[in-house]
Amino acid sequence: MNGQALRKPVEDPVLAKVRAERRRFRRVRVDLQGRIFLPADSREAACKVVDMSPGGASIECDLACETGTAVVIYIDGFGRFEGTVARRDGFGFGVRFSGTQLKREKTAEQLTLFLNKALVDDAAVMRTHDRTPTKAITQFTRTDGAVVKCEVIDLSPTGVSVKTALKPPVGEFVLIGRLAGRVARHHEHGIGIQFVGLTESHTTDTLHAHIAVGAGR
Repeated sequence: MNGQALRKPVEDPVLAKVRAERRRFRRVRVDLQGRIFLPADSREAACKVVDMSPGGASIECDLACETGTAVVIYIDGFGRFEGTVARRDGFGFGVRFSGTQLKREKTAEQLTLFLNKALVDDAAVMRTHDRTPTKAITQFTRTDGAVVKCEVIDLSPTGVSVKTALKPPVGEFVLIGRLAGRVARHHEHGIGIQFVGLTESHTTDTLHAHIAVGAGR
């Protein structure tokens, strides 16, 4: 050995944030009511599903379930799922589904429809906010790391409309400048991006400073 400590490559913070948003997209926050049944002792109770993926879900419930416990969950709008408790936390537990590949594919389709409906609702809310016509050159970074130059058309506290020939699918998470967002709609000149993860309200001037990478002409 040459005595030098091996250093782990430092990941680009922009790509790290994109990947974090991509993981969040795979596990969808749903806030659905359901019922859980434990076949081993025939206990059952109401529960709430706080997030969900084709392979599992996070459950909040008054029942105490040990890791490895077999469960059956009925989720409003999604149906019946069998699985086992994979982890416990302070508010509930995580369940790993044991369904077939066909069942997982069907669940993925249901989640896509659920998310698309939420995006339509969010886009409607986004359009109710006052928009400020804004000219600025910026860029958005896609989940695969591709960087796309674009032009800001208008800006609101909840999102931004940009002019671009490349239109990622509705629902895809992106970074617009230094802010995380997701594609909420397509329009004639480009896309509308809804901001995600903002923990406080911002003025359009502050948002402009976060997304602009150059002045418009």
